[in-house]
Amino acid sequence: MATARNRAIDRLRRARNLGHKLEELGRLMDDEGSGQVERGQSGPLDDDRLRLIFTCCHPALAQEASVALTLRTLGGLSTPEIARAFLLPEATLAQRLVRAKRKIRQAGIPYSVPAPHLLPERLDRVLAVLYLVFNEGYLATAGDAPIRTELCDEAIRLARLLVQLMPAERDVTGLLALMLLHDARREARFDAQGDLVLLEDQDRTLWDRRQIEEGVALVERALPAGPVGPYQLQAAIATVHAVAPSAAATDWRQIALLYEQLARRQPSPVVELNRAVAIAMADGPAAGLRFIDDRGLAGVLDSYQLFHAVRGELNRRLGKWAEATAAFQRALALTTQPAEVRLMQRRLQEARRRLD
Repeated sequence: MATARNRAIDRLRRARNLGHKLEELGRLMDDEGSGQVERGQSGPLDDDRLRLIFTCCHPALAQEASVALTLRTLGGLSTPEIARAFLLPEATLAQRLVRAKRKIRQAGIPYSVPAPHLLPERLDRVLAVLYLVFNEGYLATAGDAPIRTELCDEAIRLARLLVQLMPAERDVTGLLALMLLHDARREARFDAQGDLVLLEDQDRTLWDRRQIEEGVALVERALPAGPVGPYQLQAAIATVHAVAPSAAATDWRQIALLYEQLARRQPSPVVELNRAVAIAMADGPAAGLRFIDDRGLAGVLDSYQLFHAVRGELNRRLGKWAEATAAFQRALALTTQPAEVRLMQRRLQEARRRLD
């Protein structure tokens, strides 16, 4: 009964939020002279939110601006939440949203559902939107609740629809698998006090094995011979974690190799940081720190709290308490999520005690 009640509340909330966003989108079109969203269309795009996400991900807009505008208008995310996802200052992200709306007005970009043969050219943006919505639900930027279950559930729901719509697109299947494998750890990620439990310390008996089995099966389906997309690779990494009986038994070398492939497919300093963690787990924290220095990540990730948290943790494991203290201080200054703040505070207190 409780589950049914919660699902009913989620559906009502989802319907209410969608109504608000449709009104907002309608005002945007009226104000800026755009075309109209086609309603009542029959065919595979019969879910309102999925149809509108495809509509907003217009190829005439820069991809980052298009994704940000879609998240703001239809995903229900605030400007600070989107800025955090893009690792940008809030003011910078706000300016990009304004420029994107101006381009829609000046270029007369129509808000209309694309024809089926045009869907693939918008797919990368749609996948980015769904994954960013999921990530905001997976670890909320702000608020007392560290997990926004309704966002995770909605992103997974839309990904399932997308798999039905485009079954031949293997990275769509990869994204669904990735979200399922991450979401399977939901019950183990926070303790009774709401504090963050790191992956290596999680009680794996709390992981949702049925969801893991579904995710692994999707990964196996999405990884045949041929080109591999970024979500397929990330899902493969999540699979290695999901099937390991413990953190110590995890095949970290395989994870490092998968991150190397991901870095080639989708170069990113954040991907390299995750690769450094895998190297540290496989070959020791000193090897991870050397990799971070060799890649010059300090210069590009100085404003990213997880970079400093990783440096602090690796120095902590080496017993370098002065370096760990400095890194945890920087990470704490950049962290706003309450559960992450408490974790950094505990790490910083420990490092200061050892330093003294």
